[in-house]
Amino acid sequence: MKQDPDRVETLVSEGRVKQHVFEPSGRKIWTVVGKGKEYWIDPQGKYCSCPGFYFGKLNSKKSCYCLDSAQLAIKEKKFERIVFSDEEFSDFVSGLVSDL
Repeated sequence: MKQDPDRVETLVSEGRVKQHVFEPSGRKIWTVVGKGKEYWIDPQGKYCSCPGFYFGKLNSKKSCYCLDSAQLAIKEKKFERIVFSDEEFSDFVSGLVSDL
């Protein structure tokens, strides 16, 4: 089931889809800034840490606004790319996990 296209397009147009790249390793973490919170997503694995994804899965939905937004942003190359050093990786992941 696809989400409301207006909401998806709004997330993309507002630059709320982010690709965090860690160098020199090239590791990438994707996030989407939702309603007051940043959610970790895996566009290839089709996973999102948002409540909509979790509860949607309980109701047999395949996606959420975050994942649909990320897929559109990637397709249209309209995501924000933020570069970090590899030394910042563990702190970044710890921050994401603590927000869950």
